[in-house]
Amino acid sequence: MDYRISHCLLAMIAIISCTAVSAQQPQAVAALGRLEPEQGIIRVAASSMPEAVSGAVLTELHVQEGDDIRKGDLVAVTDTAPVLAARLLEAEAALLYAEREVEASRSRSVEACVRADVAAREAERRERLRAQGVAGEEEAESARGEAEARKASCASASTNVRLSETGIEVARTQVNRASAELQRAYIRAPVDGRVLDITVQPGELIGEKGIIELGRVNHMFAIAEVYETDIRNVRAGQRATISSPALEQDLTGTVKYVRQKVQKQDEIGTDPAARKDARIVEVEIELENSAPAAKLTNLQVDVVIHP
Repeated sequence: MDYRISHCLLAMIAIISCTAVSAQQPQAVAALGRLEPEQGIIRVAASSMPEAVSGAVLTELHVQEGDDIRKGDLVAVTDTAPVLAARLLEAEAALLYAEREVEASRSRSVEACVRADVAAREAERRERLRAQGVAGEEEAESARGEAEARKASCASASTNVRLSETGIEVARTQVNRASAELQRAYIRAPVDGRVLDITVQPGELIGEKGIIELGRVNHMFAIAEVYETDIRNVRAGQRATISSPALEQDLTGTVKYVRQKVQKQDEIGTDPAARKDARIVEVEIELENSAPAAKLTNLQVDVVIHP
């Protein structure tokens, strides 16, 4: 009897141990997800400016949906461009005026300093004549006063030159500012990418949705929405398989990053018994081959993350 009890106890311990070991084995994780370009979809908008407090109006659109554009390419022009261009011309005219003013100030300075030099020599001559008894004290005193006055005029003219030169710097700064403000009316691509959608047409007010949606489709990701209870089985470096009826064949990728926030599920499948209010963690999976997914941004996919 004791032998049978011991044997049963050992068998139960073995079963419990096997169950514990199997429970610790890594498991595959299945999740819904979506295809997304690197860093998501970029909404390119117009700059906020005092000239367009309520929003600018689009006047020119230089791209079409599906265009591949490079960083710095001109995308659009807003209606603030003519006003800002006129302001730039005004600033450039002010700079030209300041430069001419400096030229005039220098000429006046040279004239004043030449006259001061002449007056100083005349005062010295009058002083020598006075010492020789040829000229009177009054004449010498008058010549000294004239020399001092001319000297002060020279110093004042030199100061005016420096002030005028400072005016050039101020005017040049205003030109740079007006030029920078004008460039804000010309919307350029912030990164290389493909135009996924055009949200506004010429003549329409540019709103919060911006002008175009841009994506780096040459580097695609699958964003898997993993249930919060399964996230413990996911880590960077794991392999993943991505499938959808819209894809000719399954895609493969590698888990690159597990996001740090638990949130409500976005991708809802067709199963009526699915948990509609599930809490999930988004997992970024870098695709090995982005070409099949490049034209399918936001496509709902099934993801299996392998242990």
